[in-house]
Amino acid sequence: MRLINFLFAALLVSYIPAQSQDKEKGKSPIENALGGFSFRSVGPAFMSGRIADIAIDPNNENVWYVAVGSGGVWKTTNAGTTWKPLADKQPYYSTGAITLDPNNSQTVWLGTGENVGGRHVGIGHGMYLSRDGGKTWKNKGLKKTEHISKIIVHPSDSNTVWVAAQGPLWSSGGERGLYKTTDGGATWRQTMNLDEWTGVTDLLIDPRDPNVLYAASWQRHRNVAAYMGGGPGTAIYKSVDGGESWRKLKTGLPSSNMGKIGLAISPMQPDVIYAAIELDRKKGGVYRSANAGESWKKMSDTVSGGTGPHYYQELVASPHHFDRIYLMNVRVLVSENGGNDFYTMKESNKHSDNHAMVFKANDPNYILVGTDGGIYETFDDTENWKFVNNLPLTQFYKLAVDDAYPFYNIFGGTQDNNTQGGPSQTFNRNGISNADWFVLLGGDGHQPATEPGNPDIVYAQSQQGNLHRVDRTTGEAVYIRPQNGLDEPYERFNWDAPILVSQHDPKRIYFGSQRVWRSENRGDSWNPISSDLTKNEERLALPIMGRQQSWDAAWDVYAMSTYNTITSLAESAQDENILYAGTDDGLLHATKDGGATWSTQTVDKLPDVPATAFINDIKADMFDANVAYVALDNHKFGDYRPMLYKTTNGGKSWKSITKGIPDGTLIWRLVQDHVNPQLLFLGTEYGVYVSLNQGEAWHKFSNGMPTISVRDLAIQKRENDLVAATFGRSFYILDDYSPLRTISDKNLAKGDQLFPVEKALQYVQVRGGTSSQGASFFTAKNPTYGAQFTYYIANDTKTMKAKRKASEKKLKKDNKDIPFPGWEALDAENFEKKPQAILRVTDASGKVLTEITGAYSKGIHRKHWDLRERLASALDIHSSRDSGIGLRSNVAPGTYYVQLFKKHKGALRQLTPKEAFEVARLRQHVLTNPKAALHDAYKAKLNALYVKSEIMDKKLEKTKKKIAALSKAIGFAQANQDVLHKKVYDLQKQHFDLARKIDGSEAKGEVGEKDTPTLSFRISVASRGFYSNTYGPTAMHMESYDMAVALLNALVPQVDALAAATAKAISDSQALGLPVIID
Repeated sequence: MRLINFLFAALLVSYIPAQSQDKEKGKSPIENALGGFSFRSVGPAFMSGRIADIAIDPNNENVWYVAVGSGGVWKTTNAGTTWKPLADKQPYYSTGAITLDPNNSQTVWLGTGENVGGRHVGIGHGMYLSRDGGKTWKNKGLKKTEHISKIIVHPSDSNTVWVAAQGPLWSSGGERGLYKTTDGGATWRQTMNLDEWTGVTDLLIDPRDPNVLYAASWQRHRNVAAYMGGGPGTAIYKSVDGGESWRKLKTGLPSSNMGKIGLAISPMQPDVIYAAIELDRKKGGVYRSANAGESWKKMSDTVSGGTGPHYYQELVASPHHFDRIYLMNVRVLVSENGGNDFYTMKESNKHSDNHAMVFKANDPNYILVGTDGGIYETFDDTENWKFVNNLPLTQFYKLAVDDAYPFYNIFGGTQDNNTQGGPSQTFNRNGISNADWFVLLGGDGHQPATEPGNPDIVYAQSQQGNLHRVDRTTGEAVYIRPQNGLDEPYERFNWDAPILVSQHDPKRIYFGSQRVWRSENRGDSWNPISSDLTKNEERLALPIMGRQQSWDAAWDVYAMSTYNTITSLAESAQDENILYAGTDDGLLHATKDGGATWSTQTVDKLPDVPATAFINDIKADMFDANVAYVALDNHKFGDYRPMLYKTTNGGKSWKSITKGIPDGTLIWRLVQDHVNPQLLFLGTEYGVYVSLNQGEAWHKFSNGMPTISVRDLAIQKRENDLVAATFGRSFYILDDYSPLRTISDKNLAKGDQLFPVEKALQYVQVRGGTSSQGASFFTAKNPTYGAQFTYYIANDTKTMKAKRKASEKKLKKDNKDIPFPGWEALDAENFEKKPQAILRVTDASGKVLTEITGAYSKGIHRKHWDLRERLASALDIHSSRDSGIGLRSNVAPGTYYVQLFKKHKGALRQLTPKEAFEVARLRQHVLTNPKAALHDAYKAKLNALYVKSEIMDKKLEKTKKKIAALSKAIGFAQANQDVLHKKVYDLQKQHFDLARKIDGSEAKGEVGEKDTPTLSFRISVASRGFYSNTYGPTAMHMESYDMAVALLNALVPQVDALAAATAKAISDSQALGLPVIID
């Protein structure tokens, strides 16, 4: 079977194993069933995402730990060549600070919740500690901090740790200030407590004396309307007693309100301290102290810019050059003289928006930088940058899918990484690579939209509603944002303005500012169909930090959404005149006459909803014009409750439908299945949820995903795929969720079942690149090729061993004796095999094409068939790897059937009737194979040739072993030894001559010299028409077959003659006293 194994090794049936259910105690049948579905990551990684902090292991500088703003924690042990996520199963996804214990670099401290003041900031869950290099984590308290800025471990006492806790961004209180532990995080003491709005944003330690620390406090507050980034609470402090007490530093520092402060200490002269200070109206300065903070000198007016100092301001002192400091900014600012003047760091071919910078101890030319677009490193002191392009950390706000065939595309608007597009899968065997993705539109990307039936048209926008229509055939983008009239107030577009393509007319689109706009010609012209649907308030007159604030306070609304805007739009699939609109200021609107009149209600009229709640999403039910859903959140006022409501009477009344959704889980998006009205999906702050009964109960549905915020969901209707846009881990797809449509307690109670099978697409997977691009080359998986079978097993069949162990476990728990089961019972346990599920695939005539083995355990399982027929070949009883499978070939397009069986204790029991499904071939050939009509007969002939060849090979191999055995046995001969030796030699020579004819010259093989084509080569060529193509065998393949037949027919008689001569020689030798040779 060597030849057959060679030909088919890469073509074995593959599958996705279902999640083990053995340990899933106490789960309902529905929960067990849902566990069999799994999302797959599709990337991309070509622009990565926001990095909050980086730590390099000083004992091995190839080991890096990376804290991602909203993407977990990652580790590399080979300087970025490969990565491993460390916190995918933890309850958080947002991280802000990571520190290695200087006494043991396997001990890692992690602060969750990034420390920027942006509108999209993730929420943390406190402090975490790993003592094994990130393999396992333990929560160490401070869960109410929400945002942790800095962690410092005592240089000689690992139990002493200081934490700079910024505290909540959206509300007052929480745990904020400076915290210290002296028992390794078992307990914490707050040693700096300022006020309810002020936390600590930065922290330094004097490398000469761990009792000397410096801290920068920061007073800030953001809500949905505005941001205030400073106040009297902001200051710089010093401690000389290990952080037990703190003294405010004043001399030479600004007396006005200060905003975010970045601190740095000179590693070479630690009495030199630097501070980058934000001042009023995004102004600022860099200050330097030469006497350990006792007095300061303003060096320049430099401050971080871009979206505002609140987003940057980290200050880093070079460990290699005295007075060289780096100020994190859109583009890093560098000073060579302690801040007296700055220049822009060279950042050619590098992403902007820098947040983290670290160095290697002994390489002054090396810098590692974390940005909004991932990680970059320079080896030549910023002359050139290398991008780490294998971290899929993109933060997607919204997504859309088109209906391109055969593989649809996904489009997503991102935080600071444009609007991106790419395929849901490819023809490439390697999967989806970064090269398959592209930039559709620049800027911060936001909600895209596609036109049903026309994948050439895509709508994309950058922040503040700058909407474009993109023609995919040319790549051209036309600016189509609706404009206010001369005498009208300016249009207020949300940072992520809603766009909606009509379900009734694909040329009709809706767009939201403070008004609802409609276009009947894809955005070439617009008409408003509403007046201002918001409260139209003056945002600076609204309370912030607990009260109205002075005009002279630290306001900053530059890089945030315009307030009083529409945030969500919906259209009824049943009635084109029914529209809904929701706003960021708590108003819910509906029209039943296409916008001529609107009804309005404040969101506090919904049960237990505050008036400040933001409407994240509205969906009109696809099947009932009176049903709609609204998702709200109030997190920008510190309220993290899930808020999801449903109306069944056109909005007259609403009821909460959040059963099963944990508290603290924000709800971002709802989508409804287009076939079963009961089937709903939710994108939430911590994954995906599903409801099988129109929202009456929800179940976590995130297998295959890390803990991550899912900001948007979309259904690709043709493929029944659920696509998720995550805010920090790129895109995920659940391939073919259609079995969910029939899952219910009632249906599952019917027992084992096989779900309907979607049409299987047949094509040849291409290699798509080389296999020599290195381990860093990023690819995401395609769905497993072929037909996907989904089956449900209602109950586990317990083996005798499992039953005994369960009984013994109960006896042990009850502290009772555990009896010895007996030897017969133990042997019977060892003999018993676990039950198996068998999926039998047949064609229309009933011919069995393949049988696929799967798990027979409680829950849903998915297996795949590669759309190839197997033919029976020879089965070598001496080979444990031989499967008996001969030629395999693509099946013809058409109808096929699959049936589920249970195999156990020698019995094969039918569980389901046959389920029909279609196989459709993609990619028609330009050429027609003139031998196509002969392929079925040729396939049978070729397989018969395989069998005959294998029989000959095994006979020759067996004969060789017999000759060798006879050679060993000669030593026992009592006479005629010379005759026996001559006989064995003659047999060996005959075998050598035959082997040379079959396998070629051994000597030529040693030096690689070409030889006369062998039998195996002829058979291989004859077979190649069936592999890696659907064109099929040609005349050349068939000629090779004819030559193989001629060779085989000439060789078989010679092998038979040698076998007979060997058998006779062995038989004759028995009379001479030789050992019996066992066949």
